[in-house]
Amino acid sequence: MFGKSKKTTGLTYIAQGSKITGESHFDGETLVGGAIYGKINAESKLTIEANGLVDGELTCQELKVSGLFRGKLCCEKLTICGTGTVEGEVASKSMEIFEGGQFIGMRVKEEVNLLKQLGNDSETATELRLQTQE
Repeated sequence: MFGKSKKTTGLTYIAQGSKITGESHFDGETLVGGAIYGKINAESKLTIEANGLVDGELTCQELKVSGLFRGKLCCEKLTICGTGTVEGEVASKSMEIFEGGQFIGMRVKEEVNLLKQLGNDSETATELRLQTQE
């Protein structure tokens, strides 16, 4: 009753037939049934429904694709469902593709998180950059 209230974020739904262009930021879970074009930053899970389209540069915690993603993706977890297609460059810690799902592009190694963990040890960070460029 008198405790601190937790900050909750709502659900964002981009309905089929809707179109968003430009730079977008979503705090809570996001469902895309329409189309989003541009640079997208989602703090939580983003789901592209069967008729949904995301075209651009996306950064999120988790992406679940039943529709189409086209562009550059950086996430912790990627799931491509049976009706989903991902086209482009993907940097993710884990990737799961269900039967019927398509991945067209390349998966790249993301060194940014590793370098952030190293903190102020610039000598080690420089060595890692040189190793990844070889």
